[in-house]
This record gives sequence, structure tokens and C-alpha cells, in this order.
Amino acid sequence: MKAWILSVVGFAAGAAVGIAGTDTMRSKNEMTPEEAAACAIDGEKSACGLPSKVVIDMSKTKVQRTDAEWKAMLTPAQYQVARKQGTEPPFRNAFWDHHEDGVYFSVCSETPLFDSRDKFDSGTGWPSFTKPIQPEFVGETVDYSHGMMRTEVHCAVDGAHLGHVFRDGPRKKGGLRYCINSASLRFMPRKEYEAWVARSGAAKVATAK
Repeated sequence: MKAWILSVVGFAAGAAVGIAGTDTMRSKNEMTPEEAAACAIDGEKSACGLPSKVVIDMSKTKVQRTDAEWKAMLTPAQYQVARKQGTEPPFRNAFWDHHEDGVYFSVCSETPLFDSRDKFDSGTGWPSFTKPIQPEFVGETVDYSHGMMRTEVHCAVDGAHLGHVFRDGPRKKGGLRYCINSASLRFMPRKEYEAWVARSGAAKVATAK
């Protein structure tokens, strides 16, 4: 299965930046009211609730569309998160408490990103995973917005903003926590995913929906 997955993209995500260390955050007195409200959870976990301000090199993505085309194919919430690096509220999103067996794809392309077998309850109110299906599918960029240093993650195939990755995940499973927005994902049940793989074959390439 992994060999096939690698053939889906067939390229390494370009210029991926290493995972940032411990987050350094401003005090709530230095934040705007909106930022402070988003930081209801202490420590690194609070950083999930703040949007990103990074520049992703879209010239490296295989799937490219105009801004008007993205707006037409996505819901307003999906567009704001996936294309404008926004974030969604904790505990009020589609997949934070979702337990069905299957695979989570990018909402912007036919790219499998996370397996439900790697999903765990982080207590943050956002879907959390210990790892992506393949590292090549998830690009990383250091995000210095909001007075902290975080590692933003995005789909390497279509450039969709996904969320951030932190080093406070389950230690027995590598110690990483991919804090991902539901709005950037679409879910495919396991049997449907296996049929998709069988149909696609090794020649399948990641393309827009």
C-alpha cells in the first residue's frame, strides 16, 4: 500500500522546513481580544486556535486553480481555512469527535493525508493525528505569526492549509500532534478507500476533484 501511495504524487515536498521546537507565545495582555479568546487552552495546545500567516510556494504544487475557481468549488468555511489559512472553532467542527474507520483526504484534491488509525483525542477540540499517511504529502513551513513560532502544515499536492504540527503528541507514537482543521479534510470510509485504491492503480496521480 505504501509503495502505491508514494506513486500517487511521485515527488518530494519541496523545501520542507523542520518542525519548530517548543512554542513561545505572547501573554494574553499582548494579544488582541480575538487572539486571547482563541487561547482558551494552555501551552502549545492553545496555538491551534490561531490562524496562520505563511507564504506557501504554490509553484511546487501539482494541483493549481485560480482564486475564483477555489471559491466556486469550496464552501465559504473550506475556502477560508484551506485557501486563506484560517482556523475553525474547537469542538464545533466535523471531525474532532469522529471515530469512523477510514482515510481523510484533502478537501482540495484527491490526496489521502491522514489515516483514522493514527487519529487520537488530544483534548483540543480539533482532529489530531500522530502522523500523515506519507510525509511527502504534507509540506511544512515555519509560521512566525501571533508572536510565536509554529510549524504550519499544508497539502504538498494542492497547497491547502491544514493546521500545525506540535511536539506534544503521544510519546509512544513519535511524540507529534498534527492539529488539523476539519474544513481542510473530507473523509472516505475504509471500504470506499480500498475500492478507490483498487480503481486507481499505481498510475493514479493526485488531481483536483
